[in-house]
Amino acid sequence: MPTLYLLVGYPGSGKTTVSQIICGASDTEHLWADEERQAMFETPSHSTQESAELYRYLNNRTRQLLLQGRSVLFDTNFNFRKDRDHLRTIAHEAGADTKLIWLTTDRDLAKHRAVNDSHGKPTRLYGNMDSDTFDRIASHLEPPADDEQPIQFVGENLQKTAVLKALDLL
Repeated sequence: MPTLYLLVGYPGSGKTTVSQIICGASDTEHLWADEERQAMFETPSHSTQESAELYRYLNNRTRQLLLQGRSVLFDTNFNFRKDRDHLRTIAHEAGADTKLIWLTTDRDLAKHRAVNDSHGKPTRLYGNMDSDTFDRIASHLEPPADDEQPIQFVGENLQKTAVLKALDLL
């Protein structure tokens, strides 16, 4: 059965690091929103219209891959329950399982990583984020509810073996 992996966490929490661990150890398609945005738009503006086009494309691509029996890791910040529920519906309609991964990294550490320590890192295509953008995104995070059955990791010291074991990939 294919699996759809969704991620929740602050910018700088370790979402793309976890994505790379999972995709490196399994035959899971990595749909990285930042990378797709960069490929789709010559000079990304992150506007509402641009984001709507990007996520329409990514949602359709996710559906196609799941229907083909492929597992998908959708690497973006699913901060809103309504967005997570929408992707769960896509997975369910495709006969796929969904696993929600919640990175509970300390907010100050995540902010430091995103604002001061991202430039030149393979997990951050756009370099350092400005502090106001981090605060805006972080303030809108809707923590997963118990009924979403989140698999929780602390992003301060991610261990490959622990991640893979928790996701039944070992």
